[in-house]
Amino acid sequence: MDRVALRGLKARGHHGVFPKEREEGQTFIVDLVLGLDTRPAATDDDLAKTVHYGIVAEEVAAVIGGEPVDLIETLAERIAQTCLKHEGVQEVEVCVHKPDAPITVPFDDVTVTITRSRV
Repeated sequence: MDRVALRGLKARGHHGVFPKEREEGQTFIVDLVLGLDTRPAATDDDLAKTVHYGIVAEEVAAVIGGEPVDLIETLAERIAQTCLKHEGVQEVEVCVHKPDAPITVPFDDVTVTITRSRV
């Protein structure tokens, strides 16, 4: 399986369990690795035979900016399901970064990474 990756996709969302997170929002960063067969697109040099990563990026940003959830695990699942709606995508790895998580000790990042595939 071939891979198309989007790294560092940023969007603002209002996800979290604390009222301040819901009210003020914060930036979430998402890395995606889409698994698909790129041979048909490469053979014919045809965008319609692969995944349009620009559209995927817009859809993922809309999920991040959409209905708030408590957990980034839930956000990652919603993003994965959005990616799998694209016909050629057979598998997706989603990593959601929450660099501004409300943690009281110094840290660089919090992430949740999931892998989902068509069953």
